[in-house]
Amino acid sequence: MAQPYWQDPEPLALDTAPLPEYGSGSLADLLPTLVAGQGVPGVSAAIPELTPADRNCVFLIDGLGWEQIKAHPDEAPYLHSLLGTSRGGTGRPITAGFPATTATSLASVGTGLPPAAHGLPGYTARNPETGQLMNQLRWRPWTDPHVWQPYPTVFQLADAAGVHTAQVSSPTFEHTPLTKVALSGGTFHGRLSGEDRMDLAAEQLAAGDRSLVYTYYSDVDGKGHRFGVDSDAWRGQLMYVDRLVQRLAEQLPPRSALYVTADHGMIDIPFDEESRIDFDEDWELRAGVALLGGEGRARHVYAVPGAQSDVLAVWREVLGEQFWVASREEAIAAGWFGQPGVCDERVHGRIGDVVAAAQADVVITASQNEPNESAMVGMHGSMTPVEQLVPLIEVRS
Repeated sequence: MAQPYWQDPEPLALDTAPLPEYGSGSLADLLPTLVAGQGVPGVSAAIPELTPADRNCVFLIDGLGWEQIKAHPDEAPYLHSLLGTSRGGTGRPITAGFPATTATSLASVGTGLPPAAHGLPGYTARNPETGQLMNQLRWRPWTDPHVWQPYPTVFQLADAAGVHTAQVSSPTFEHTPLTKVALSGGTFHGRLSGEDRMDLAAEQLAAGDRSLVYTYYSDVDGKGHRFGVDSDAWRGQLMYVDRLVQRLAEQLPPRSALYVTADHGMIDIPFDEESRIDFDEDWELRAGVALLGGEGRARHVYAVPGAQSDVLAVWREVLGEQFWVASREEAIAAGWFGQPGVCDERVHGRIGDVVAAAQADVVITASQNEPNESAMVGMHGSMTPVEQLVPLIEVRS
């Protein structure tokens, strides 16, 4: 029955949010599955479609979601031709996790844990110990990395079990806190060019009877943020990374499996008032809010003491047609950050009193406090397919 025109529209029901496949098909499940197949103790295979290999290489392309590869067969002919190999030959993607953002996803990849356990639940999140927002990508303000994320990485577990373990990435990332808590274990090899990374990754794969190698490329994401995924600059990066994947695939040593994945997809957001809601200029959304965290399409909202229910009501009323708006408890119970209802105690207060995840093509910017982020064309973070679905393309030798 149609809703009478004089009644306010109902907010999006939380059970309509397409949840990440934690435990069976998310980024957090990838490395545990691979190293379990290599005989590393203490981990279990979680993605049932994958079969073991002695040598495993994960190539993570920042910002290259499943939908972007599908939509660009001309720019990425090699990757597009391999879509059918994804997820063990099922031709299906896996999910990034929520929020679909780099710091959270890289922590999920490296630790084999969902955000509710590893504790990096967004681009920025409140530190309950200090009350300050912490940028978990740039690690500002400084926080002890191993207090913030105390679990061992899968790379460390593999290295301890005798698997030859290596990361091949930009030298810039070698000593960052995010690398320490998410991607450390074995040896780090810094190389500037993409071609050098592919060649060295293949060498490192061949260096052990059992090998686990991780390599990374970031410029697809960078061009998408700055110019959008409909830009010539972004398409040029896609063409380049397509050649990189083929270069690595053609050098795989025997008994190897290469998995090409991503940390999130991306969507372009128009520069108009309907598509970009400026928190810093909206008195209604600011009322009762002490801190605004997260990013434009996945917001953590921290209320002043006693105002949590009022903030939830207002955000749901104002944004509920375009965002899934949940309380912290509702988001945890629904399984946004991990298995439904499960969240480490130390992580609980890092999650917003209110969590808002975009369903429509819209963002909540903060023009004064986040001028650089607010000026981006390409955005990500939420649970829509274009952001959440990532490839798990497979090439075997």
